[in-house]
Amino acid sequence: MSEEKRPRILIVDDEEAILETMTFTFMDLYEVLTTSNPTSALQIMEENDPVAVVITDQRMPGMTGTELLSQGYARFPETVRIILTGFADSDATIKAINDGHIYGYVNKPWEPDELKAIVRRAAELHALSVENRGLLEDLRDSNLFLEAVMDRLRTGAIALGRDGVVRAVNKPAMAFIGLQEDIRGRRIDEILGRDYLQELGARVSALAEESGGSFEEVDIGDGAGHRVRVSSQALAGVAGETMGRVILFKEISHEPLARDLETIVGRISETPSGEVGVLRKALETGLGELATLAAQVSDVGVESANMSELGERVSRTQTAIGNWLDIEDALAGDDFPDAQLLRDRLNVAAQRWPRSEGLPDGVIALSRAVEDYYESGENTRQRIL
Repeated sequence: MSEEKRPRILIVDDEEAILETMTFTFMDLYEVLTTSNPTSALQIMEENDPVAVVITDQRMPGMTGTELLSQGYARFPETVRIILTGFADSDATIKAINDGHIYGYVNKPWEPDELKAIVRRAAELHALSVENRGLLEDLRDSNLFLEAVMDRLRTGAIALGRDGVVRAVNKPAMAFIGLQEDIRGRRIDEILGRDYLQELGARVSALAEESGGSFEEVDIGDGAGHRVRVSSQALAGVAGETMGRVILFKEISHEPLARDLETIVGRISETPSGEVGVLRKALETGLGELATLAAQVSDVGVESANMSELGERVSRTQTAIGNWLDIEDALAGDDFPDAQLLRDRLNVAAQRWPRSEGLPDGVIALSRAVEDYYESGENTRQRIL
């Protein structure tokens, strides 16, 4: 066993001869700490943490072994405790077991091989306890990371055990179905049995009978205006055994409004550029429609990533159209508008326009006019849109 990996043990006894004997017995396998003063033992344990095993005599001046182990357990619960006594004291034995949570009770005089075996098993128990604690901490950290990732998803998820009890739930699912309290440990049919969730509960039950791959669209009747697409998927273990299922919720309240946005943008994009003023009229009409759409997005009362993104897309589209109209007004109304500012506003508008495949033809013509003015310094003051 390498020096740095040797378990550390503490021996507490008011007899120096026993401390020397113990040190000689265990020095090849352990890092041995000793003290003849039981009142200093806890400080030694704190300064040398972790101590795998503490071995203490029962009858000592100032503090009994029982008292020491009881205090040691409160501060260092993973340290394994062994008590030595040369007296037939059944009360002390019982108290040590109950208060000190001792692992072993050894009578003086002891058999060296027997004591070595007890200490070896105690050190192994300590190593196992430390390993288990580390595994639990890793599992807790992993769960925290998993929860953080799950909470950032746009899809709501509720994981159920085979018994229909909720094992995990992410924040989007809680928001979509209007829940505030922690529902883990409760049956899903109880949760979805609430008045405003009964239709959802019926759809979830129906989906559970299917093999997967299908979905249902449900309006959540809590007054929030939510509409969700719900599906149910089986959860399988490593060997393919059924562990439960996961209910997935996708918020789709935004979809009708998103289609309205696409209609507005599509109509503008398809406006012919042959006659001056046609595209401008389409842009002005679209700007008014976008203002109405923005109000609808705000008033619908649905807080979701999809709805927030839709609101942002509407706002960006308004910025693009507003910039194009302002740029044409500047070119037509001023002999020498700020050419660099016009170029900058064109760039902003191009970045804000929601269609990546290209700009309306009239806007491309407007961009050429700005570039010509930037290069030549001559402004024809003609309308283009």
